[in-house]
Amino acid sequence: MITETTPQPDIAQALAQAQAQGLARIDAQLLLMHTLGRAPGDRAWLLAHDTDPLDAEAWARFALLCRRRAAGEPVAYLTGTKEFYGLPLQVDARVLDPRPDTETLVDWALETVAALPAPRVVDLGTGSGAIALALQRQRPTAQVTAVDASADALAVARANAQRLGLPVHLRHGLWLDGIDGPFDLIVSNPPYIAEGDPHLAALAHEPAQALASGADGLDDIRTIVQQAPARLAPGGWLLLEHGWDQADAVQALLSAAGFTLVQSRADLAGVPRCTGGMRPR
Repeated sequence: MITETTPQPDIAQALAQAQAQGLARIDAQLLLMHTLGRAPGDRAWLLAHDTDPLDAEAWARFALLCRRRAAGEPVAYLTGTKEFYGLPLQVDARVLDPRPDTETLVDWALETVAALPAPRVVDLGTGSGAIALALQRQRPTAQVTAVDASADALAVARANAQRLGLPVHLRHGLWLDGIDGPFDLIVSNPPYIAEGDPHLAALAHEPAQALASGADGLDDIRTIVQQAPARLAPGGWLLLEHGWDQADAVQALLSAAGFTLVQSRADLAGVPRCTGGMRPR
């Protein structure tokens, strides 16, 4: 394990030692760029300066970040930033670390409102604001509302919206309770991991209330599906992210609630990750 007292290496040696500790190369690069005050996308700089020595302070800070990452802390929490759909978001342990697979949900959401001049959209369980802010950036004329039951999460989303200059409306609440429609699109990446799932141990650094949802992981999705039809305009869509093995169950919930055109979309790995349906016109 690398420590602050390990002899100071150059950049290439620091990255090699981090990888030997078990870190992915991209994680080590991001942490080292953060340590050196470089932009997250400046990986070419590391290659061009791979023989530059690290000073004692930089090496100590990098070693500490590597130990925290090896213990499971997300890179986004360690650097305080995460890019999502081209947006540089500020994130910390108050919100989930936005995943690239969730961009599949944004792509689909944009398709459903493409023909509408000023779509009315609500993002439920917005967390850092990732989905809502991405939709607002891509569709400036949209009326986007972001809802979260966590005041801490809303504080993160609010700071991101203000810093990015995106006029998303923020609401404190649980799913659609107290939220009036009609909306052209309801979109959500809710908790969907089953309580007691062994994978939760690897996510211990992230907020538990944003991860687990009942014995089968579907409690919050059931609530959203039940509430959504009364808040959707005719022809409006409900789109939900879910677990790798939940597509069939979510399709069944949507069909039972009267949605039509029920279908699923695959994530970057080809796994069914999002399911949605339309309220009949």
